[in-house]
Amino acid sequence: MDVKKDLQNRLRRIEGQVKGIEKMIEADVNCKDVLIQIAAIRSAINKVGGIVLENYAKDCIDSTEGNCFPKDKIDNMMEALLMFMK
Repeated sequence: MDVKKDLQNRLRRIEGQVKGIEKMIEADVNCKDVLIQIAAIRSAINKVGGIVLENYAKDCIDSTEGNCFPKDKIDNMMEALLMFMK
């Protein structure tokens, strides 16, 4: 699956989760349950951001004229950033 399609699918899923939270609030669902869903959305958004950042690093930074970085260095940097974002 290409990255663009993956991101679109993830964002649609997040959109559905947000709509679900709206319904939960309308139905006066327990605050703890609402907060659990909010945490899930935050995690999903962080994942989307990580994917975008990773692709930026691989596609943009790696191809900058006169400033190419070894791919393994970019992979190591991304692994550290994604771990930090969790």
